[in-house]
Amino acid sequence: MIPAMSPAASTSPGAFAALNFGRVAAMGAVTVLILVAGVWGSWPTAHNVMLTKGRESGTVAVTACGDDTCTGPYTPVSTGSKARAKVVIEHTVAVKKGETYAVVVKPGTDEVMRSGPAGVLYAWVPLGGALLLASVVVAGGLRLTRAAKMLAWAGIALLTAAFVAI
Repeated sequence: MIPAMSPAASTSPGAFAALNFGRVAAMGAVTVLILVAGVWGSWPTAHNVMLTKGRESGTVAVTACGDDTCTGPYTPVSTGSKARAKVVIEHTVAVKKGETYAVVVKPGTDEVMRSGPAGVLYAWVPLGGALLLASVVVAGGLRLTRAAKMLAWAGIALLTAAFVAI
């Protein structure tokens, strides 16, 4: 210890280890929370689009679009599915008036979601954003640059694939 320093200014190796453990635990918990939130945000759409067995599937020809939703007639493709004169699909960058899309009907409603590769990738976009955000926390808070790069590249790949597919 330097004579000019007070005894309280020096820290023991045990205190440093405890602070380091606290940082790693807190940032690890934040990372897990971000990734769970990404899956949580994606799953309500993704499970309908990915697990299509027993669900009504078909096509929708978009005839009208408002600010939030688009509508059009539904033509069934799967057995047991019934034709509908008007179904509602969310109006996003992935849906344009005058186009026909492969869709899956949300059970018990007249709402549909895009299916196929474009629908699956679009459903997982919230997870892609969560991967990018988690990479920043892993790099800065956990100081694991390789893991952070892997998370970032996975997020970039997912978002790029969704953009290209749509």
